[in-house]
Amino acid sequence: MSYNFLRESEVHIVYNGSRYRIYATPSLSFDQTFAEDAYQVKTLHDQTKMFQGSSITKANPANFSFAVHLTKEKHESIVLDLLLTTTSDILKEFDLYVKTNNSVFKLEGAIITEGNFDFSRSSPTLVNISGQAKKLTRAGDESFTIPGSAASQSATRTPVVPLLDVEKGSGTDITNIISATLSVQNNANWTAFENLQDSLSVTNASNAMYPNKHTLGGRVVSGNITQYLTDSNTATLQTFSTSENFRLKTLVNDSTHFDANLTGCIFTKRLSMAEAMTQTFDFRLKDSPANLGTVITYNTI
Repeated sequence: MSYNFLRESEVHIVYNGSRYRIYATPSLSFDQTFAEDAYQVKTLHDQTKMFQGSSITKANPANFSFAVHLTKEKHESIVLDLLLTTTSDILKEFDLYVKTNNSVFKLEGAIITEGNFDFSRSSPTLVNISGQAKKLTRAGDESFTIPGSAASQSATRTPVVPLLDVEKGSGTDITNIISATLSVQNNANWTAFENLQDSLSVTNASNAMYPNKHTLGGRVVSGNITQYLTDSNTATLQTFSTSENFRLKTLVNDSTHFDANLTGCIFTKRLSMAEAMTQTFDFRLKDSPANLGTVITYNTI
């Protein structure tokens, strides 16, 4: 008997005919559930007594999540592209494959609905990805060939502990930074895919009704910046604004690696008590850009 071990899994993205190996952390997960419809059924001997009937004809969207470090070589740039850019105002769809020691699982028609970037002075930059897909299947055993032409990748992968460079307004540095986060949320909605005619022919999971199309309802870009409270920044304690610019950059070898240039944000500032007191800017971009690829960029070092 052979088990599937998460720590031995490989993650592959197939998009536009190309196959990308994604070196995700072990915090990988994926699943799909079916929806149950309950209804009342009369008993044979007493028409006034009812029991609960049930039918299963459709599947909910599949869910997946994984985390990946940002590297100097930009191996994970395809992940950011699928998170940030759109095609005709809808998210780009791709197929996600997870290969274990004895199975290959396929998440068909996947989209990325959320990306959370964690910037810390003491650990490599990490982005946590969440998404949904139309259908989860077992594509084959460990010998299954994942389709697509292998994308060119360098022989090395170098996660980086970045130097944070954060600016507010027209270029004023926010100093004594401890950490920063940035979140991109894509509010995707799956269009109705259930109909009576198809439901009557459902007998098992192979011919159940699955999601088939999504729309993009809006996008939210938000985050926070935490700094030590010092004698140089206490004058602006407990402030807020409905119109401010923020720019979050990570520097590697004095070159810009990651750059989020956010124009027109709402922010509030809050105080936190600890051995060393801190204050945090909580911000949100007011606009909902259709294409975030020009607002948030990722560069090779």
